[in-house]
Amino acid sequence: MSSPDSAGATPQTSPAVSVVVPCWNAGQFLDGLFECLDKQTFENFEVIVVDDGSTEPETLKTLSALPASVRLVRQENRGLPSARNTGFRSAKGEFVLPLDCDDRIQPEFLALGVATLEANRSIDFVFSHMLLTGARQGVVERSFNPFDQLFLNQLPYALLMRKAAWERVGGYDESMTGGYEDWDFNMRLIRSGSVGQSLKAPLFVYRVAGDGMLLQKSARRHGELWRRIRNKHPQAYRLSRLMQLRRESGPGKVSLTVAAALLTSALLLPDRIFGALFHRALASRAR
Repeated sequence: MSSPDSAGATPQTSPAVSVVVPCWNAGQFLDGLFECLDKQTFENFEVIVVDDGSTEPETLKTLSALPASVRLVRQENRGLPSARNTGFRSAKGEFVLPLDCDDRIQPEFLALGVATLEANRSIDFVFSHMLLTGARQGVVERSFNPFDQLFLNQLPYALLMRKAAWERVGGYDESMTGGYEDWDFNMRLIRSGSVGQSLKAPLFVYRVAGDGMLLQKSARRHGELWRRIRNKHPQAYRLSRLMQLRRESGPGKVSLTVAAALLTSALLLPDRIFGALFHRALASRAR
């Protein structure tokens, strides 16, 4: 982390990367997170922990005793999107990375990501495949395909991005506290012209909690949340634009037939039923 002892940075230099860690009553995960960050082969980075109005005594105790190299920013409880925006606004690095308390990155993640971004100015963000732990196990490959992104959130939330790209799209939508804030943000990045590149290795370790956002909350509300995304980006889902984007994006995971079936089902079925079918498919895939 960016202190003279652990990261090679001095008070006169700015870190290249700001790692932003939102925290709401999740202090039990912070020691493990700091341990993984201390193992990064790239050292010129800072860590910003955003306390999103935590109330749990153990979390408050942990936050009061953070390492000297970690910067703590406090705010009232406003949700994950707001906490990320708060951290990014205070970030000093040219590149920013959101990282939740219970997730991890492999030691070479920052080094490979920064090298990729510095070597190609046309790339605005990089990401990796996901190594799943917890309620789901295995490796999930992630790719940059603008057409697929309309139907499946193919990008992880942990994008190492230029801070200027985050600023250009106005940050995360702070009203999306029920989930899929990263899907909406990723879509706005792509629609703004940002290009991403996969590091093609499972360098992002994502913990799937059985009672967490993915399996129990967002997935069950998939119909409602995806409708909200479609309503926010109506031009992207027009037939002419879909056909154009499919040609430009090339082969991906979603065919035109599957895309048409998803859109038709979402339009004809109540959100609750469509979301339940999606949740069942997700649970079956997890098994």
